[in-house]
Amino acid sequence: MSQCIALLGGSFDPVHRGHVALAALFAGLLHPDQLRILPARPWQKSSLVATDAQRLAMLELAFAGQPYKVLIDRQEIDRGTPTYTVETLRGLRRELGDASSIVFVMGADQLQKLDTWRDWHALFALANLGVAARPGYALEQDRLPPAVADELAGRLATPAEVRAAAHGKVCLAHTLAVDISATEVRKSLRAGAPDNTDLGARLPPQVLDYIQQHNLYKS
Repeated sequence: MSQCIALLGGSFDPVHRGHVALAALFAGLLHPDQLRILPARPWQKSSLVATDAQRLAMLELAFAGQPYKVLIDRQEIDRGTPTYTVETLRGLRRELGDASSIVFVMGADQLQKLDTWRDWHALFALANLGVAARPGYALEQDRLPPAVADELAGRLATPAEVRAAAHGKVCLAHTLAVDISATEVRKSLRAGAPDNTDLGARLPPQVLDYIQQHNLYKS
């Protein structure tokens, strides 16, 4: 059987429990040979707060000791310029070959705006998609942009079918009920919450320690 690589990209500014839960969900569904965490230099966001080194350090802390094989993939950071998902997937396909199953993992909020991504139709010739529900963002096709719903219509598949396909399939997971926003986390950190209870519910403890030690997101 060909290998299966799951890929979770994002700004991770900072990485939070929602990211970890999303990765764990698809690790359990797909049993990938490797889960790659890909910190992005997103073209949509002009100003990341944490440095590349800080984001990498927080990711290493957040994903240490997971029961599945994790690689923090530095390719977008090392490229040094804002990049597009389709370009990253083309590079990964060249690296892994035509037979490998690549599954790009995202939340339902990203699926809702997939038709705004560069060359988004080309994504399906490069990878499969794994999409998890998120409170406030429906996965039902009549709630998606029509172009996205049309593209997904013939592609829906079980996790096993996605794992066995090199590209072109979509697995929808309705079981993730985590609603955490990095924007809201940064806002709470800037406000200087009187205790860590709320932040501890949203950030892995080792990541919260790192943020506090390095005085991140205070201004």
